[in-house]
Amino acid sequence: MTRHLRLGTRGSPLALWQASMVADAIRLAHGLGPEAIEIVPIRTTGDKVQDRALAEVGGKAVWTKELDRALLDGEIDLAVHSMKDVETIRPAAIVIAAIPPRADVRDRLIGAESLAALPANPRVGTSSPRRAAQVRRARPDAAILLFRGNVDTRLRKLAEGEADATLLAAAGLDRLGREGVGSAIAVEAMLPAPAQGAVGVEARADDAELLALLAAIDHPVTSACVRAERAFLAALGADCRSPVAALAEMATRDAIHLRAEILSEDGALCEAGAVTFALDDGEGPARLARILLERAPPGLRALFG
Repeated sequence: MTRHLRLGTRGSPLALWQASMVADAIRLAHGLGPEAIEIVPIRTTGDKVQDRALAEVGGKAVWTKELDRALLDGEIDLAVHSMKDVETIRPAAIVIAAIPPRADVRDRLIGAESLAALPANPRVGTSSPRRAAQVRRARPDAAILLFRGNVDTRLRKLAEGEADATLLAAAGLDRLGREGVGSAIAVEAMLPAPAQGAVGVEARADDAELLALLAAIDHPVTSACVRAERAFLAALGADCRSPVAALAEMATRDAIHLRAEILSEDGALCEAGAVTFALDDGEGPARLARILLERAPPGLRALFG
């Protein structure tokens, strides 16, 4: 390939690390030199506005819309995202071309060994409705404080005493060389966000040459599981305000096991369940969404759809 590729990404340290990881994987898969791929940082609305919840400034689109525009305008050729930040409904002209192997899906608690070990009436900093609801369910005495910003910003806020504890994705901490920071929470105790730990590569749907090139770095198992989790979200009609957790894993070579839970914002209401379905059964995630919504009390069901 003689084409020079421009890879768009957010400019945070974690986003740049992920972009470099993808660029290196493409180079390795195709024997390309360093000059073949240029990383193009693009500042998103989510990076600019740090003092409000995502729902107040445009939802998950705050992480993607500037990259989408650059991709569709031809300013970049591909874009790299944390998949948990990507809306379930994407522009028809953009496709998820590859999802490399997933990292640790768990959350880490920083500030205490466990939620149970936190002091009475703890202040827990997070901007995630899912984490907030799960913390409130486990610790009804907890006060949730809005914590936004990149990993360093959140750790600084914690060190300065703005909260007693915070929760961060293990994958992000590991990628930034902070493997020993915090205590990992088992997925049985805190199910992660859909697509947590996964990085996605998007390209224009009509760029056949690039789509073929990116297929070489797609990890089929990760891709199948992440797409199942995203399909579950779509079937729920969930948005960035919705406390939803989901994790898909391969049950066998030909089947996926998907477990999930939906919660009210205060964590008081929760419905959880799981299904196992064939790899080629595109309706499996929607079946689990229907099961949870049918079983959910009216107050919880009203938050979705």
